[in-house]
Amino acid sequence: MNRQDMLAGLIAQASSEGGELVTLRAIIEEASEMGADRAMVRLGLSDDNAQNDIDELRELLQAWRDAKTSASKAVIQWVVRGIFALLLIGIAVRIGVPGMLR
Repeated sequence: MNRQDMLAGLIAQASSEGGELVTLRAIIEEASEMGADRAMVRLGLSDDNAQNDIDELRELLQAWRDAKTSASKAVIQWVVRGIFALLLIGIAVRIGVPGMLR
């Protein structure tokens, strides 16, 4: 049973026992907001600079991803170049290019 089903069941139970649905929904909404605020305080994201902090973290994360992508592409390019260089050396030795084996 997920949280929405459980919540719907609790609301149905409370309204059948005399609680008004509007009041119950208001209580749930207020409790949810209080929980979200408490979580933000615990994470240190409740001050005025929180949005700037999140934006900076996102920028840093994107920069890290870009750096990883660039580094992996560079490594692949160097490996491919090395393979081609070895292939060319092998062909040169095979066909007996003068001056290769002195």
